[in-house]
Amino acid sequence: MHCTVVVITRDRRASLLRTLSRLAALPERPPVIVVDNASGDGSADAVAAEYPQVTLVRAGRNLGAVGRNLAVDHVRTPYVAFCDDDTWWAPGSLARAAALLDAHPRLAVVTGRILVEPGGREDPIVPELRESPVPGPEWLPGPALGSFLAGASALRADAFREAGGFSSRLWLGGEEELLSADLMTLGYHLCYAADVVVHHQPSGVRDPHLRRRDGIRNTLWTTWLRRPVPAAARRTGGLLNGVPRDRHTAAALARAAAGIPWVVRERHRVPAHVETRLRTLDAPQRRSRARRYVS
Repeated sequence: MHCTVVVITRDRRASLLRTLSRLAALPERPPVIVVDNASGDGSADAVAAEYPQVTLVRAGRNLGAVGRNLAVDHVRTPYVAFCDDDTWWAPGSLARAAALLDAHPRLAVVTGRILVEPGGREDPIVPELRESPVPGPEWLPGPALGSFLAGASALRADAFREAGGFSSRLWLGGEEELLSADLMTLGYHLCYAADVVVHHQPSGVRDPHLRRRDGIRNTLWTTWLRRPVPAAARRTGGLLNGVPRDRHTAAALARAAAGIPWVVRERHRVPAHVETRLRTLDAPQRRSRARRYVS
């Protein structure tokens, strides 16, 4: 198998074990790496006892998305499929994603069609992926994307490493956007593939307010880290006009402001051809119901 599945988890033992059961039943028999972000519910011990074939990495603290970077250090296959602890890949989809990456050396990311369980309905984000306005080369096997969803994407492992993986400052929540910009800057492309399928059964163990605070902060940081000033200002205005005016938004803005010195120090504008791709997403993202920062 050319693809390793990486799962990050924290305190969602039941969802994690269900996901591992699904992955173990895949015909591709992929290697699986689980990074436990310092769970307190016995998740790591349960994985060790019930799935000894899984490579288990016990993080000493909650690393958020950076737990995936830790896992990729252990990946020996050319491709890595990220998977949340409440998602799983459909049979045959890993092989299909690997075939697409095999066929297109400058393709770095394949994002699949997400079906929400129970019921198997399409996630609201799927139409946006299918109808992506991002321009791309003719050889792309699906619509070009300007970002991806980590829990439903397969990546070229060397490209992930070359781009530096996920930022430790962003931690979790929209962390894919910065990595995507850096992959495109390196000359890679991202695409959606309808015949690659990922199932998502959302866990009830989550803090929506924390996700909103980190999501707003990370969107602002990423925007000002990589976009030209006029584009960054327009996107900031659009974001602020669309978020609830409450204490959680205020906390997100305070967190974003606290990072201004870091953003100024680390700011590197993307090349013009990447900015052209990103600009096409500004209006659709403002209109999007799937990307709204509400909780």
